[in-house]
Amino acid sequence: MVNAILAAIISFFIPGLGQIIAGETQKGIILLIAAIVLYVLYFMIIPFIGILSLILSIYAAYDAYQIASAA
Repeated sequence: MVNAILAAIISFFIPGLGQIIAGETQKGIILLIAAIVLYVLYFMIIPFIGILSLILSIYAAYDAYQIASAA
């Protein structure tokens, strides 16, 4: 069983990784791909995407915490 707080912290910094280590591999991969796309858009095209990236990180941390605490 994964520590819920650890999963949340990991997922905040690398969205999707907390879900993967908590057992939700498919959801984690989707969040990780979404984060990569947002980061590329942020650094190369649109700086406003940074807000969406932060929202995604916060959601990923919350979701990883919920998954890991339910397990």
